Amino acid sequence: MDLAPLPATAAWRHRDARAGFEVAYFEVLDRGCRIEGMTTAIEDGVTWAVEYFIDLDETGATRGARIRGRSAAGSSSALLEADGAGRWLVDGGPAPHLDGCLDVDLESSAVTNALPVRRMGLAPGAGAAAPAAYVRAVGLAVERLEQTYLRAPDEAAGHSYDYAAPVFDFACRIAYDESGLVLNYPGIAVRALG
Repeated sequence: MDLAPLPATAAWRHRDARAGFEVAYFEVLDRGCRIEGMTTAIEDGVTWAVEYFIDLDETGATRGARIRGRSAAGSSSALLEADGAGRWLVDGGPAPHLDGCLDVDLESSAVTNALPVRRMGLAPGAGAAAPAAYVRAVGLAVERLEQTYLRAPDEAAGHSYDYAAPVFDFACRIAYDESGLVLNYPGIAVRALG
């Protein structure tokens, strides 16, 4: 899939699962991309805010993520480092439970669902597993998330993917724009700008 260049910025309104807003900024680097963003939300009566800095290499694999969070429970932070081949450090220590993951997926973010789509470049009708280093919104615990993406076979569907995360018993069709960023993530977020 040929992708259009990333915009300078994009924003999403969170809906259904939570009420909130996310803004992200994209900087193309010599050997990859940096994404800086912030999400604030109310979910199940709990308020939280998450700020993130994600570095991607030239293949689209996550190479690092610095994340700071705040909720009524207090402040938290997480530092993820990856070698681009599936090995991770979390806060400086080995994280073998993340072996094989190439992407970070923030529970607080709609933008991180673009990372495997952009990295894999699946053809219509093709699908793949894309396990991710999953960072929770409150407390920033880092877990492994098994997930799959299947690109809709019908070109009339545009850049749509059937997404599934079995551990959450969750599946939906996510619509993406020509740059591979989420337009509509049913039950989670809809694009507001960019």
